[in-house]
Amino acid sequence: MIEAIDDLPAGVLGFHMHGRIEKADYTDVLLPALHGEVAAKRPLRVLIRFGPDLEGFEPAALWEDAKAGISMEIRERGAWKRMALVTDIDWVARAASLFGWMTPGELKVFNSSEETGAGSWVSEG
Repeated sequence: MIEAIDDLPAGVLGFHMHGRIEKADYTDVLLPALHGEVAAKRPLRVLIRFGPDLEGFEPAALWEDAKAGISMEIRERGAWKRMALVTDIDWVARAASLFGWMTPGELKVFNSSEETGAGSWVSEG
């Protein structure tokens, strides 16, 4: 499930990923928020928190993630400013370090004890 996080600095979109992530989480929660910021001509500053109960992604969700990533990178590459990933899940942090270079804008990984700092970092710059 992907749920919005509301208690972040102004101008920062936040999402909490936990449980099993499904295609509808992307199409109903994540993508509309991102596209709304782009339509409003606001820079994309995103914080994603991965809960310790993250079970994984259904195949359709992975496909939606890949399509969205390609679409947002090609069409909206200049809109991306910063993305903070907050996680204590080792495979998520490793994947970010391996594939982070593909992410437009700046990407930084924080552990859960650093979430306040992650919010501050993503709102700066």
